[in-house]
Amino acid sequence: GLPECPFCGEAAGRELEAHVRARHGLLLGAPGAGNGEQLYECPMCSLTCTNIQILEEHVDLHLEEHSFSEGGNIRDLELAQWLQTEEDKQQRSEEEKREREEFKKLQRQYGLDNSGGYKQQFLKNMEREVDRGRMQPFEYHKRKADMMECLAFGIDDGKTKTSGVIEALCKYYQNESKDVRHVWLSTGVDHFHSSLGDRGWGCGYRNFQMLLSSLLQNSLYNDCLRDTTLIPSIPKIQSMIEDAWREGFDPHGASHFNNRLHGSKAWIGACEIYSLFTSLRIKCQIIDFHKPTGPMGTHPRLFEWILRYYSTDNEGGAKVACTSKPPIYLQHQGHSRTVVGIEERKNKTLCLLLFDPGCPSQEMQKLLKQNSDGTSLKLLRKFVGSLKEKQYQIVAIDGVLSLEEKAARCHDSQVLTSEKIP
Repeated sequence: GLPECPFCGEAAGRELEAHVRARHGLLLGAPGAGNGEQLYECPMCSLTCTNIQILEEHVDLHLEEHSFSEGGNIRDLELAQWLQTEEDKQQRSEEEKREREEFKKLQRQYGLDNSGGYKQQFLKNMEREVDRGRMQPFEYHKRKADMMECLAFGIDDGKTKTSGVIEALCKYYQNESKDVRHVWLSTGVDHFHSSLGDRGWGCGYRNFQMLLSSLLQNSLYNDCLRDTTLIPSIPKIQSMIEDAWREGFDPHGASHFNNRLHGSKAWIGACEIYSLFTSLRIKCQIIDFHKPTGPMGTHPRLFEWILRYYSTDNEGGAKVACTSKPPIYLQHQGHSRTVVGIEERKNKTLCLLLFDPGCPSQEMQKLLKQNSDGTSLKLLRKFVGSLKEKQYQIVAIDGVLSLEEKAARCHDSQVLTSEKIP
């Protein structure tokens, strides 16, 4: 097409210069400069003109054109920013949703999702058994009545308890001579396993019951435990931990549970066990084996510590030492067990003896048979190569606290730290 006038858009062709001079009063270049006329130069394109108003109009055209193209850029930029903001919002919303779901999953996993506690789970599981034809309705009603009575009195129903295992082990080791050089055992530990009411989350409470069963047979702890002469039920243990928190033990841990355990399926760990025992004036310590100390992720230092715990004051030559040492609470991510003894074998290796709350009574009963050939001991035995979690914590009991010592420990627990084994 023909060249257009930059000022009015008309197609002027070869006559463009003349058109511009005639219509818009502009001079291109310097002709006329010698006629004594005042010339005004455009600061943007060096065109000159003889009239200041025309120059202003000409410059305005430049500015309009400039702002239009810039405006396009600004609009593009605004659009890009808006899209980015929308994308960020979407991403945040998805992240928040994911976080909420993760949080709910954790709450469910750790029993903090308000879905009820021991009683609700017990009844729900029994109803399921009736629906599947594995339990008669009359048995359901009987067991429900028994459970409600035990909960009212705060005592365990004893239905998951196996007694006499330690005594059976003492007899077994007296006669066993092949592999074991020495064995040290805690006295009088009853085994408790999880029931219909606490399956999946009750291991910490069951281990507390095991430890308590041994302490109740040790006269050293009579005074501390005069209000706890029977093994408490899980809801009762939850209330006892809440009582310890109210006294001021471990406020940081308490806040994790919103200061409430009773009526929940909350998992507990070493800190709750420590707070509970200390509130009862039972002297204990948490020891943290926070990383492996042997090859292939093993924890030989843990085994050595437990050997020292049992063998101190029990160094005698007897092969089987039924010590007065309480059992030890052993925690790792997701599960806890009770250490009831340790073997030192003829090849110098060490082997822990553990009561696991996940092991049912039928299996534990096998250890009571007099003709036991040791095969059932596989349930209890854990060699160094068997414990390969990243970290372990233990709670070890060692005597009684005075009221002053208890108060000091309560104060210290407000910044509760565990001793770390390097």
